[in-house]
Amino acid sequence: MSEQLATLTRDGAVSIITMNDGKANVFSHPMSMTIESLLDDVPKDSGALLITGKSGILSGGFDLNVINEGTPEDRRAMTKAGFSLLRRIYSFPRPVVIACSGHSIALGAFLLFCADYRIGIQGDFRIGANEIMNNMNVPVPILEIAKTRVATAHWYRAMLNSEIYQISDAVAPGYLDELVEPDQLLPEALKKATAMAELGHPFYEATKGMDQASVLDRIDTAIASM
Repeated sequence: MSEQLATLTRDGAVSIITMNDGKANVFSHPMSMTIESLLDDVPKDSGALLITGKSGILSGGFDLNVINEGTPEDRRAMTKAGFSLLRRIYSFPRPVVIACSGHSIALGAFLLFCADYRIGIQGDFRIGANEIMNNMNVPVPILEIAKTRVATAHWYRAMLNSEIYQISDAVAPGYLDELVEPDQLLPEALKKATAMAELGHPFYEATKGMDQASVLDRIDTAIASM
């Protein structure tokens, strides 16, 4: 495992968080806490945020070792931290772009719903929410976010049927906004984030907040009950 689960760098007005745990970029409790700490250092009144993963994978979701072998308290702490992190990214006061560097499964797929713009790469990669297929509920904190992004025509397929999409088919259901060749992922994502960094403050934050208010209320209530 990498010593640093995620890193923060900057390119002009864009803050870049790169997830790399050396494996599947799982949302372990340490990973979520690391990203939370990095977000503290991202400007909230200017610029934009770009999130990406390692080559071949954005995230494989929660740490299955903890889910299958951890104590109830370990599972609760990990999932609560992951849901709280996604809530923070979803409601971030500046534009968020995700450069999807490959597979994005389970909570990794829900991470895509949290961004304002999502760019993926061409290739043999898969995206999807497989919770129900794996005999798990889709919890309220992430279900509410999904409702705002999944295309109506794909809702049953994507959420209830646990369909896993080829990345080339992931725009229509709402996981991605566009696809590029792998060598163009970061240049195009940085270009998009730089353009979105020009969106005015506090107008972007205020409008986003009004749009998300009722969703965030339901998310906060669900997280508080965990």
